[in-house]
Amino acid sequence: MPTDSTPALHDPLVLPNGQTLKNRIAKAAMEEALAEPGQLPGIGSQQLYRRWAEGGAGLLITGNVMVAPDALTGPGGLVLEAGTPLAPYQAWARAAHTAHAGGARIWMQINHPGRQVFAALGNPGFAPSEVALEMGKHGKLFAPVRALTGAEIAAIVRRFADTARAAREAGFDGVQIHAAHGYLLSQFLSPLANRREDGYGGPIAHRARLLIEVVRAVKAVAGRDFAVAVKLNSADFQRGGFDEADARAVIGLLNAEGIDLLELSGGSYESPAMQGRTADGRTLGREAYFLEFAQDLARLAHMPVMTTGGIRRRAIAQQVLASGVAVVGLGTALAYAPDLPARWTTAEAVAEPIAVNWKNKAIGSLAAMALARRQLRRMAAGIAPTRHVSPFVTLVLDQWRASRLTRRYLRWRQETATQRR
Repeated sequence: MPTDSTPALHDPLVLPNGQTLKNRIAKAAMEEALAEPGQLPGIGSQQLYRRWAEGGAGLLITGNVMVAPDALTGPGGLVLEAGTPLAPYQAWARAAHTAHAGGARIWMQINHPGRQVFAALGNPGFAPSEVALEMGKHGKLFAPVRALTGAEIAAIVRRFADTARAAREAGFDGVQIHAAHGYLLSQFLSPLANRREDGYGGPIAHRARLLIEVVRAVKAVAGRDFAVAVKLNSADFQRGGFDEADARAVIGLLNAEGIDLLELSGGSYESPAMQGRTADGRTLGREAYFLEFAQDLARLAHMPVMTTGGIRRRAIAQQVLASGVAVVGLGTALAYAPDLPARWTTAEAVAEPIAVNWKNKAIGSLAAMALARRQLRRMAAGIAPTRHVSPFVTLVLDQWRASRLTRRYLRWRQETATQRR
């Protein structure tokens, strides 16, 4: 239970810009892959987020929305850029804001995947440098890497600002800039991925330059009551990669930018610490994977800090707050128990994701993610989550669905290219 000096999970939190979260529990971003034709949100996204809002979380952070149509983590991803029709996004925001949903805030996570894109989507793996992903035999699944030019970097900064402006116009309460998990901004921060010799490479202050430029561009279009947050790795958990000292330096830079919330996570496709596994051999906690790092980094941060990673129980969530972290992020737990925050108001309750203990850890991780996405699709269709599904069958169905969505995405890209001629 909380002490006199520790906030309770259901205490409100006032952010630096004055926006209030009704409690300290956030639905963290998960890749939902629910895009309708045109890479737009539809009724499924509306139903899913209405369900989460009704479930009691004070903050809903969407699965990543891409700032460019040629840079998606998967074929079911959403795209929001200048000129994208806003009506589908407005309907999505309204669904989370409906009166009976309980006053949740909804923030859009905005992202560029960089080199973490699949070859089947037909786009280059844009990156700070021509450094391919270290994925062993799975490396051939990813697109060839191409280093960005200075002009392309400037265009990406503008794209983040365009997406943030559109999110605000669509009725979202804020954005979270994704600079973790090995995506583009995280790649620039990593000395393994970033070998540049210009002003975007070398010492950490230079490697963080793109992130700071994006934050400033987004804040310039945000307005006073629109929250701007950042998701940052506490470490990449790769030998020679972005580490805790780098994270401390970046937090020092972000302190001067006036952001409203900093989420601390960890890992990348090469080292999936966000799923509890690391490439450098370090052992993470069974729940609250990154709490040890987050509580140290939170002491340096001038903004409220949030941490996510495997939290499933109220006791652990309260422990996170007691450590000095302001917001508890729930991901997979809310795929299986969307009303967990509401249940925690009266008693302990535990979300129990389906365990996948396969010998091949990489394939097992894919199956675990496929299982979570299957639960999201059920809720998007108005059906409750269930544990009575097969991991193997779910993985096969997920791969078939990805193939179908890839064909649809490629047709859309061809059609839009024809229209621009």
